[in-house]
Amino acid sequence: MAPRILLCGDVLGRLNQLFKRVSSVNKSAGPFDALLCVGQFFPDSPDLMEDFMAYIEGGSSIPLPTYFIGDYGVAAPKILLAASKDSANRGFMMEGLKVCENLYWLKGSGKFTLNGLSVAYLSGRKSSNVQQFGTYSQDDVDALRAIAEEPGIVDLFLTNEWPSGVTNRAAASDIPAGLSDSIGSDPTISELVEEIKPRYHIVGTKGIYYVREPYSNVDAVHVTRFIGLACVGNKDKQKFIHAISPTPASTMSSTELAMKTTTTTLSPYTSVGNKTSPKDTTKRSSDGISDSQYWRYDDVSQKRLKHGAGDGDKLCFKFVSSGSCPRGEKCNFRHDIDAREHGMRGVCFDFLNKGKCERGPDCNFKHSLQDEGDMHPSTRPGSRSIRSSRSQECWFCLSSPNVESHLIISIGENYYLALAKGPLVEDHVLIIPVEHMPSTPSMSSESEVELFRFQNSLKRYYKDQEKEVIFFEWLSVRGTHANLQAIPIQSSKAVMVEKAFNLAAQKLGFEFVAKKFDSISDGRKFLKEQIDGKSSLFYAEIPGGTILLHHVEEKERFSAQFGREVLAGLLNMADNADWRTRKYSKDEEMKLVEDFKSQFQEYDPNC
Repeated sequence: MAPRILLCGDVLGRLNQLFKRVSSVNKSAGPFDALLCVGQFFPDSPDLMEDFMAYIEGGSSIPLPTYFIGDYGVAAPKILLAASKDSANRGFMMEGLKVCENLYWLKGSGKFTLNGLSVAYLSGRKSSNVQQFGTYSQDDVDALRAIAEEPGIVDLFLTNEWPSGVTNRAAASDIPAGLSDSIGSDPTISELVEEIKPRYHIVGTKGIYYVREPYSNVDAVHVTRFIGLACVGNKDKQKFIHAISPTPASTMSSTELAMKTTTTTLSPYTSVGNKTSPKDTTKRSSDGISDSQYWRYDDVSQKRLKHGAGDGDKLCFKFVSSGSCPRGEKCNFRHDIDAREHGMRGVCFDFLNKGKCERGPDCNFKHSLQDEGDMHPSTRPGSRSIRSSRSQECWFCLSSPNVESHLIISIGENYYLALAKGPLVEDHVLIIPVEHMPSTPSMSSESEVELFRFQNSLKRYYKDQEKEVIFFEWLSVRGTHANLQAIPIQSSKAVMVEKAFNLAAQKLGFEFVAKKFDSISDGRKFLKEQIDGKSSLFYAEIPGGTILLHHVEEKERFSAQFGREVLAGLLNMADNADWRTRKYSKDEEMKLVEDFKSQFQEYDPNC
């Protein structure tokens, strides 16, 4: 039976009014499994504090499990700080910190499973002021972008503020009067929604009830439904409670997921060359599942690639971005090798397809076909994942403005060594390809020699400190920039590593393939053979020469931070499982890097 969920807009501390309504709905149409609240949860004036605190202190009861992300308002810092310090809330708890019985604070950002549903969230609002509660950080955004790379479909995505542009391509008659995109809207939310592709996106803060027509997602068969909710007790009597009963995507077939309504529109967050009326949009999207995924193929300008064809001949976005297309010869769009090569160098798809880009200077891709084949990969403007959002810069490309070069320890020809951001332990490092590659096993055989040197050097370095090292890597089919993580542990705990990984796998319902190899090179040959481009992989190289490997199925729930979480548990450092809790200032990071460099210098293969 599908879970039954209640959704609520800004509570504003009016818990008496909220839970009276929830109890009534639960009695007449329930029972419901949980209540999810978006927008400001805490009071906006001290007048409501007495009634509010009655629930926090246990004098009044909360009728069903309630989760909130609007961690701002009167007394929010005091109450939430106390919850953070509660011993019951220690450790890695994406499923919420318990504030009181049946009330949970979804802190920062994350993803958890609620009655079978995959729920992602971004707590707080966007702000230039850094404060502990009430605003989200860049780390919270980056964590959600990492979650977007994980396999499986997110059922519900909770944010406080609205995504900019959500009414684009929507039926004008359905848009509430007075709705403004300039107030209470956040372009960062739009970018995240475009990457995460949730089945439902629920928001608050504007005090307006608005349910948009479902819209198609690029590179996904399912649609997204947007729900904006009004405030509890609003004077206009707009709807602030909404009930849904979605079947978890993890239990649905591809056919069920691909079902669309006759009112399905194209995505409101992506730019196209020609303006399309709502009527035309509806017709186009209802023609078929496959066509709705290829919204980018608008009329083609004659100012194209020199090898391009005439008007109406359109490029296949799937082929240009990934090098393959599941529709093969049945695809209605052109599989152009030249366009694929330009795309790999970071040329804008709209520029390739139409000869121009509507985004202009706001586009992060190149608007030139200039050949850069002789440039070193680290200096190419396009050394980043084509599948990433256009506004998302790769964290690991040396040419990226977002690369934190002060974390770099040693640079070779094909790989470089860097301190991990938010390290689990202070000498937790990453081996990263210089070129933007999806995995280290997909690198050339020639470059493997340099990787072996880095791995052997780290093994010797840690061994002289009476430590063993575990290497692990998450290979996502979405093609993020590869990074091989290296985490040292005390030699006395090395014998427990395989058991720890196996126990964690058992809890998630899978078993590792375990193979022992006499040398690193033999193990790497085995890993190369496992890459099929169809499924994501996780592997760990553990002390003794054993490789633990798991092929991650498309709908399988598997955290990209799995390796770190396992080792955090083994080292009794559950609080450090989330890298965002291990924040250091830039000066502190630079000192950690310098300390590591000075000790590692005699082992460094590049010295």
